[in-house]
Amino acid sequence: MNKRRAENSGFNLMASFSVPDVWGWIQSLPSISQWQTNTVSMCIHPSKSSQPSLNLSITKNLQNSTPISLSFSIVADFKLPISLWTSKPLKLKNTALTTTDEETVSSLFKILIIDVLKYGLNKNMSFINIPSMETVSNFRDMFNLAFFTLVLLICIYEAPRDLRSACLNTLKDQLTNTHSREVSKVLMKFLGSNVEEQWMRSLNLAITNWIREFKGHNHYFKTPTPLFSYSVSTIGLWKVQLYCPVIAMNLESSSNTSVSEHLMFSLMYHQLEGVIQFGYKVIIQEKWVDLVVFVDNIRCDVIPLVSETLMAERGAGSEERYFPSHVSLQLTPTLQTNILSVSVSKSSENPAREFGTERSIETGFEPPTKFLGLKVSATDTMTMSLKPWRFEQSVFGSSANLNWFLHDSMDGREVFSSKPSKLALVQPNAWFKDRYSSANRPFTKQGGVIFAGDEYGDGVKWRVDRKHLGKTMEWEIKGWIWLTYWPNKYRTLYNETRSLEFKEILQLHLV
Repeated sequence: MNKRRAENSGFNLMASFSVPDVWGWIQSLPSISQWQTNTVSMCIHPSKSSQPSLNLSITKNLQNSTPISLSFSIVADFKLPISLWTSKPLKLKNTALTTTDEETVSSLFKILIIDVLKYGLNKNMSFINIPSMETVSNFRDMFNLAFFTLVLLICIYEAPRDLRSACLNTLKDQLTNTHSREVSKVLMKFLGSNVEEQWMRSLNLAITNWIREFKGHNHYFKTPTPLFSYSVSTIGLWKVQLYCPVIAMNLESSSNTSVSEHLMFSLMYHQLEGVIQFGYKVIIQEKWVDLVVFVDNIRCDVIPLVSETLMAERGAGSEERYFPSHVSLQLTPTLQTNILSVSVSKSSENPAREFGTERSIETGFEPPTKFLGLKVSATDTMTMSLKPWRFEQSVFGSSANLNWFLHDSMDGREVFSSKPSKLALVQPNAWFKDRYSSANRPFTKQGGVIFAGDEYGDGVKWRVDRKHLGKTMEWEIKGWIWLTYWPNKYRTLYNETRSLEFKEILQLHLV
């Protein structure tokens, strides 16, 4: 990865586009044998004042006057045009490029997907498998989405500064319309979860670079909203998937201590990846219906966006990262007139913290000497066990609130809402030191947390009026996740907490 790539956002960068419709333009082209020139172009970003336009060009490569392949290019139309990106040659079986030629369409689409992923950390593309195009009905939207996501990355990494600024602002507007979430869900399901993870890491690395670049030149630069989330409602399961680069999360609190550029690099080049999974059961009673919702799996991971090598060279190491300190979820039926009651199960016991002092005296006789042959020894033993995460449930109206809080083992205070003492930050045996390798760590070795359903009670039960049987109900899930940084191995007094908020709609058919 070059230096600029690691310095240069994203929003819900998934969208349907009204203009320009790149896929429609490609499909409207005449057969290749009828082209008047070897290259055809369309403008994808018009010129403004002294700035050049940005064009998509398709060039037919000839051999003995016979077209054998096509190359696609993104070109900055200066007086002397500059090619910012060129695809690998796309071999054709005939002289037409149409949607009926599924092999050609699949190859072109795969080029776009792979070239987006190449801007990320993982360079191994062996896991890419593009399903048949017949499995989706809105391929035009998915193609345009993939194309303009690639254009965004090209602008961030390859475009000259003047052109980059104008193009990124235009792309941000194009890529954040209201239809974007639906198209992105279709694309992610189409590509599969493994590609989805790599896609979002590649995209959010670019977002991080963009935000860092513009913040460095403009202190009033407003961070875009790059949180990407979607929900899935299926039989017996609700799921929310979310991704957000750390640099774009809201800053809740920060110490006044100065922070080195090395540490800031490590902190900023991570992203939060979250999975919220609830299971549910519908129990039909004689006079009402019980809906029981329970935690299946809550996972929050803080994932590096650059390599260990780059983290060591330019940062303070990948182990200097934020950690989850508070997760809050709220489940609310959107239509509450048919809700008769809501019940929650017990919260976890207040952090399992036991202090005990064991004192013992050992006595014994040794063979007589000139001194008394009595031997006495005393020992003092203190034991402590700490459960750092506390779980709480509460009810507000028809809403169920679920909260997981991380507590400081030194003083028992909530981590996300308090600042550590300087003494705690330099204490070598504190739980947040070596927090990814010690045996008693409150996080996984990868730096995240997992809350499994078997630990968190019997769930939440809504009693619903029986006349609602056979209907589809909607539940709103709102969530807040806090990430906190306290020094791990790096010597600093700097500490900080950031947060994000998401909201999704889940569906349930009462049968």
